[in-house]
Amino acid sequence: MVLLAADGVAIEAVYEPADFDADVTQDAAGRVPVTVVAHGFTGSAGRPHVRRAAAVFRRYGAVITFSFRGHGASGGRSTVGDREVLDLAAAVAWARRLGHRTVWTVGFSMGGSVVLRHAALYRAGVPGGRGSAHADVQGSAHDDVQGSAPIDGHGSAHADLHGPAHTDAVVAVSAPARWYYRGTAAMRRLHWVVTRPLGRAVGRYGLRTRIHTSDWDPVPLDPAEAAARIAPTPLLLVHGDRDPYFPLDHPRALATAAGPAADLWLEPGMGHAENAADEALLARIGDWAARRAPGG
Repeated sequence: MVLLAADGVAIEAVYEPADFDADVTQDAAGRVPVTVVAHGFTGSAGRPHVRRAAAVFRRYGAVITFSFRGHGASGGRSTVGDREVLDLAAAVAWARRLGHRTVWTVGFSMGGSVVLRHAALYRAGVPGGRGSAHADVQGSAHDDVQGSAPIDGHGSAHADLHGPAHTDAVVAVSAPARWYYRGTAAMRRLHWVVTRPLGRAVGRYGLRTRIHTSDWDPVPLDPAEAAARIAPTPLLLVHGDRDPYFPLDHPRALATAAGPAADLWLEPGMGHAENAADEALLARIGDWAARRAPGG
């Protein structure tokens, strides 16, 4: 399936039904939750670790995987977490158009920062329509918009292609708490890939990731600020104590910002993102989501 983000970028997406007996009628779909999986930087819907996560989450409901812009078979170029919120909104809205009344978002690393911002920006029951967003994506100037149709900096509104795009529960795995972090060798290497012409060439040809050449303008909502805006939507933060990218002050800062409504799991021996999330952890995440946001 090819989805269109609100700014017109084509997004590769895959829908998989639940891995248990369920009627396929529209009414039955409403009773089955769906997990929307947001991969990390340089990932895609087809990467083995994303496919492994999808297989576990199918035990709890349907699953949508997709490739962020600049990744996999999607169009556009990666903005490393900025306009990617539009890609996630398109996938969540697709789940709702398929009839699912309960949607969980699970994001890893860059995808973790995206699910946090998405949950903060696309809110159910906000005046102006379900799924309204105070869009902070590149060039949007924090305008109040409906559905998944942000207004760009030139004052022209994208058509509302999607409908409601809010989530009912959020899981951020290995997510950063703040932008521009360079405190680890892994993050210094990533910044080289993103910001230098030679690095972007390595990203394109070595990592199969096409990266935008422009700086953020404006800078997106900080992940910790986003976490503070998510309640009362259930939020789970998962982080490994051996993460080579973001040390433990990141999940702790996110948890502090989110307040007592959020759950924080610090995982002994775990590294970074979907590559380090084993099946047992993924199943625990599925159990958490099923308890916190049961299907309709």
